[in-house]
Amino acid sequence: MKVLLPYFFIVNSIAFILAGYDKYLAIKHKRRISENMLFTITAIGGSVGLLLAMLLFRHKMSKPSFMMKYGGIVFLQIVIALLIYFYYCDTETLAWFRVSSSK
Repeated sequence: MKVLLPYFFIVNSIAFILAGYDKYLAIKHKRRISENMLFTITAIGGSVGLLLAMLLFRHKMSKPSFMMKYGGIVFLQIVIALLIYFYYCDTETLAWFRVSSSK
């Protein structure tokens, strides 16, 4: 658990910086960072950093294909996180999900 916080901080920082730099390159009409690179860093945990950069720099927001792929990655991350959570938590933690049949 001590490793996860620094990992996500570093990965999200990299995603934020890459998206900001890509926006800078777009303004200067130079060779850009590939979308696959942005998607890769997002898939390994940089989705929050990329989202913040997209909102702050107004970058890639008007491109529907990018937004759909980004949304798909975030959706898969949520599903995986829920599966891991349910697999590793105990039955007392899951009790609030159960519907009681007797009232």
